[in-house]
Amino acid sequence: MDKKKLTIAIVIRLLTAIPVLGLIFFWPAGTFNYWEAWTYLGILFIPMSFLTIYFLRNDPALLERRMRTREEQSEQSVLTKIMSLFFLVTFLLPGFDQRFGWSDTPVWLAIVAQFLVFAGYSSFFFVLRENSYASRVVEVEEGQKVISSGPYAVVRHPMYSAVLLMYGVSPLALGSLWVTLPMIFLPFLLAVRILNEEKVLLEELDGYEEYTQKVKYRLIPGIW
Repeated sequence: MDKKKLTIAIVIRLLTAIPVLGLIFFWPAGTFNYWEAWTYLGILFIPMSFLTIYFLRNDPALLERRMRTREEQSEQSVLTKIMSLFFLVTFLLPGFDQRFGWSDTPVWLAIVAQFLVFAGYSSFFFVLRENSYASRVVEVEEGQKVISSGPYAVVRHPMYSAVLLMYGVSPLALGSLWVTLPMIFLPFLLAVRILNEEKVLLEELDGYEEYTQKVKYRLIPGIW
């Protein structure tokens, strides 16, 4: 895909994602007077715009890989559908919490969570900058090499570590204490994806087994 077509595809996807997420946040809340959701959208999409420009200039191949969504592995395809439903539910619920007042989240806690979301997103950027092969789908391309520098020197799947941080605190960032409870399942969903992904990498990516001996932890340093 040439750069012009890639840019158009990315812009279309961004312009679609903004109103979709807005609907997911504000429809359940029944109001636009929901500062946590506005801030959350800003934290997601303002940096995303700058990151897109950066990678269009420096690594368009990465963005093209990130545009792929179809999983070739049947296990990953099923898991992706489960995770999509999981995220949809956990993003809808804070709005209902806002409307019906299920929980009373302190403003300071929501603000701290917003900063943590941004920290997770920043970590995500460093992962992408380090690994041009960081696709959305589980795959090994011809010529792909093991990355063991930067965040990959700490854990084997730093992208999922960033996802865990970003989405793990998202309910609090959106002003809901109760919706942190379903997020307990997120590490387990990520663990299932990681274990299946590592099976593929061990079979198809040269040097990955040696890398697993060098970097012991998959997702959380000192834990797993």
